[in-house]
Amino acid sequence: MASRKVDYSDKNVLLIDSSGNLRSTIYYMLRELGVRNLKATTVNEKVLQLIEEEQFDIILLGHNSSDAVTGMQLLEEARFLGYIRPTAGWIFMTSDASQEVVLHAIDSRPDDLLTRPFSIDELKSRLDQLVLRKQVLKPVEQSIEVGDLEGAVLACDDIPRHDPNIDYARRIKANLLTQLGRADEAYEVLEPIFWQDPDKDTGLCMAQALIGMQRLSEAGDLLDSLIESYPLLIAAYDLRAQVHEKNGDLEQARETLKVATAKAPLGIPRQMELGRVATQTRVLELAEGAYRKSIVLGRRSCYRSPEPYLRLANIRRLEMKSADSRRQIELRNDMDSILNNAEYNFSKDPALKVRTALLRAQASEDIGDQEEARRLSEEAQRRNAALSQPLQLERERLTLSGDPVPVLEPEPEHDSAREAPRQVRRDPEMSDKVNRLGVKHYLAGKGSQAIRYFGLAIEYDPGNVPALLNLAQLFLEIARDQEAKRDERLKMVDRYLRLTDRLPLEAVEKLRQSQLKTFRRMPLSELPEGSLGVLLR
Repeated sequence: MASRKVDYSDKNVLLIDSSGNLRSTIYYMLRELGVRNLKATTVNEKVLQLIEEEQFDIILLGHNSSDAVTGMQLLEEARFLGYIRPTAGWIFMTSDASQEVVLHAIDSRPDDLLTRPFSIDELKSRLDQLVLRKQVLKPVEQSIEVGDLEGAVLACDDIPRHDPNIDYARRIKANLLTQLGRADEAYEVLEPIFWQDPDKDTGLCMAQALIGMQRLSEAGDLLDSLIESYPLLIAAYDLRAQVHEKNGDLEQARETLKVATAKAPLGIPRQMELGRVATQTRVLELAEGAYRKSIVLGRRSCYRSPEPYLRLANIRRLEMKSADSRRQIELRNDMDSILNNAEYNFSKDPALKVRTALLRAQASEDIGDQEEARRLSEEAQRRNAALSQPLQLERERLTLSGDPVPVLEPEPEHDSAREAPRQVRRDPEMSDKVNRLGVKHYLAGKGSQAIRYFGLAIEYDPGNVPALLNLAQLFLEIARDQEAKRDERLKMVDRYLRLTDRLPLEAVEKLRQSQLKTFRRMPLSELPEGSLGVLLR
């Protein structure tokens, strides 16, 4: 695969490295490989804005642990904010090949990881493999990028069976099916290829499918096998802890997370998960260590939040319950100090004062100070009423002081635990423009590109009726012309027509919708050949 010649002249490449010498060396390597559209910059916070605003095909990101803003921080935050587009290739470069750095980088899922120094031949080999894979998977990743997961599933089936990337495409398909709630289909995709070649990545996908199917015993056995064969496969530990918890074995979940965080200590979400489970199982010293680690790591991380402060304060509250009166005073003072630090460090978070008042109220109630508990509860209610989006106080009380403490829910705008599609800003004008580009591609005979543009138009404006009708027409034409996956494509037709039923239609749109519904009721063999009508601009 790597021997095939790759043309880099049309690739838009961004090189990020804080070392001027290294940046210059890699810059000239890329030039020698034929890269013409190349930007080079140091590591800084403005890079994220550049990545958000400009579409790069390849991003090479250097990491130096001594930098004020490290490459690791940029990679983690880019993933967290949804700036890592599926169609872009990310290569993480580091001179620090330590286990904790490498495993932390893997958590943010770059496409490849290069240890410096490297030769131009090694760089070319890695880039060639990446670019060739991206070329084959482009229709799949374009669909994922615009949030069309069903379309991405169909595009995976278009990868030729003899292509070297076919197993990679099958794993993507299985992950998408699991996300869509079709874990049984995902398992059917993976099972035959895994038993032929028990690849660790395929095994992880199978385990996720088995969990989705509630076949927890099989998932646990598979994950145990993967952990035994690949002791540094941290994602397997995360899933194994989930299976233990679903089986009600919190002690084993805690011990699994403890091992995972010892091997890969730099991930805040995993530390927070260890703290949660350790608190539930009343190993409070372990929980405290995890929350304190999260606070330290959060000083320079996109995962910085008041949550570990609140969880740490809750540990003090739990300790107060069984302490004598003198020790209760010490613990209460420590708890107040932790909450004061949270309010100081997150002074622009008005909801935090509501939550700290609730936690203080619960602590007062625990030690029998009903008057103080009532005063603090009333303070929380007053502060909550002043919020533009008030909290559900009973839910917050449960979350903050429940026994056991419930699973933390991610903030809606930054749900880092899911592989959510990249969010595109709503822009009706851009939606119309992209829809017109889709029509041009359709007229040029480029159906897959047309579908991609129509999907993007809907992402920019879900109420773009012409784009919805155009997609319905294209999927109907494909279902008519291709027997493979016909049922899935007809489901897409029905889906887009249903969406137009919920929207106000202009006269020409009503006519087009009516025509397509008439076509949909006809046997496919009776549909006219060629285009089923003029696409709407």
